[in-house]
Amino acid sequence: MSEMREPTFLILSALADGPKHGYAIIVDAEGQSEGRVRLQAGTLYAALDRLSAEGLVHTTGEEVVGGRRRRYVGLTDDGVAALQGEAQRRAAAARRTLDRLRAATPAVAR
Repeated sequence: MSEMREPTFLILSALADGPKHGYAIIVDAEGQSEGRVRLQAGTLYAALDRLSAEGLVHTTGEEVVGGRRRRYVGLTDDGVAALQGEAQRRAAAARRTLDRLRAATPAVAR
């Protein structure tokens, strides 16, 4: 899989600790990004449909709350692997950047 865009990474990350419904994913993603990423419902559901077609997420259940249907979505094994790979890629890039900063500005970056 190629590099993930941040919204995709945040959606998958929101599901790392278990299935969630749409609004919970939106809130989680916004919290993870410290408010930088605010997913709209239409954007989220389009992304979930794409991620489902790619085999990274699947519907784990549905319920009706207050007359509205809630669909719960979770990671597939491929989704876990993709998220793990992307998290490792991002962590490695951050480590390389921090190493460069330490080398370039030893007194400041420590």
